[in-house]
Amino acid sequence: MAEGFCRHLRGDVLEPYSAGTVRRGLDPLAVRAMGEAGIDISGQYSKTLEELDVPEFDYVVTVCGGADEACPFLPARLRRMHRGFDDPPRLAEGAADEEEAMAHYRRVRDEIGEFVLTMPESLED
Repeated sequence: MAEGFCRHLRGDVLEPYSAGTVRRGLDPLAVRAMGEAGIDISGQYSKTLEELDVPEFDYVVTVCGGADEACPFLPARLRRMHRGFDDPPRLAEGAADEEEAMAHYRRVRDEIGEFVLTMPESLED
């Protein structure tokens, strides 16, 4: 979701790359939540850091606790920061149905979108 927002909202000033600590499939509920916001992430795919062909980043922003803990060092020329968001799949595990699960995805989606709108200025703080 963060990569999709960065490309959609701040693609004029950011060149986002997204990777996780483990390669997973694209979450259909995340695709749905982003589609509701007018952003198509269905062409994105799950990658690991090793799959990215970038020798050094200007900024590294981790958005989940697992990534922040599992990646204590990432090559960033300027700055590394962590901005944690809840993990929608984990929150949705106990949901009674898909609509209840979607409430978690929508909330986190909106929080990520608000954060991305502050970039790149918020990266300088």
